[in-house]
Amino acid sequence: MSSANQAKKQRSGFIWQLLENRKASAGAILILFFVLLGLFGPLLVKGDPSAFVSAPHQPPSSEYLFGTTGQGQDVLVQTIAGARTSLAVGFLTGFAVMVIGAAVGMIAGFFGGWIDSVLSFITNVFLIIPGLPMAVVIAAYLKPGPVTIGVVLIITGWAWNARMLRAQILSLREKDFVLAAIVSGEGRLRIIFREVLPNMTSLLMSGFISATVYAIGAQVGLEFLGIGDVSVVTWGTNLYWAANNAALLTGAWWTVVPTGVCVALIGFALVLVNFAIDEITNPRLRAEGTWTRLLKSHDLEPGLSTPVVRRHGS
Repeated sequence: MSSANQAKKQRSGFIWQLLENRKASAGAILILFFVLLGLFGPLLVKGDPSAFVSAPHQPPSSEYLFGTTGQGQDVLVQTIAGARTSLAVGFLTGFAVMVIGAAVGMIAGFFGGWIDSVLSFITNVFLIIPGLPMAVVIAAYLKPGPVTIGVVLIITGWAWNARMLRAQILSLREKDFVLAAIVSGEGRLRIIFREVLPNMTSLLMSGFISATVYAIGAQVGLEFLGIGDVSVVTWGTNLYWAANNAALLTGAWWTVVPTGVCVALIGFALVLVNFAIDEITNPRLRAEGTWTRLLKSHDLEPGLSTPVVRRHGS
């Protein structure tokens, strides 16, 4: 079997393993839930998230399931409305960070020479600049809003992906199927898109997920600090207004907890999928999982060399 055919078989095997992995399945279900919540939630739970519907800081009740904010707005409506904006910015920013990082990393690693030197220098400059202070400075000079936050996060977040993918390209370009394509006279860009890029599926997926986690967390953090348009309903601005109205000091925990739980759950879901990718692509983790399942099937505990007799029915 040729190296190219082996690579194709490995890619298809990776996709199937990812679909069968429990961590990936659990993470995907949670992600799908939040995506559907952002897309269709405002249609199911109707209401203006900025409208003043009741007295401030009303606790959860049958009328307002998540209570009201310090301005008398419905927390449930705001949480659902904020999901759409925050997830859109997070996923789009993560995708942009992945694409820019992949482009820079692959060009630098595959072409080498002075191109590699220049792009590596630029990448290193962005890597050593502290991300949060740089984001604060950039956001201060641009029009506030979710788009500005997304642009700032793209500028400050692409370099890590570029460095990681460059290292992988340096390894892949020495593989037999890539060398064969070079000898046969195929163009470099064609080799990158036809031979190299498909063999980096798992790394690109992992980079996208990591960038999305970074984007959602950083967006919420920056907006919580007031760097953004606080009139736009997002998860970050929900937390900003809760803190601004001293929600926790006054005991109005319901204005913080729903948004906080949503941010934590979407981050947890993305990390679960990332763990699954690591488990599938990392031989050591894959071997540990295989041995653990084998030991359990023989009534053995990991780390023990003798069977553990279990009493059933007690």
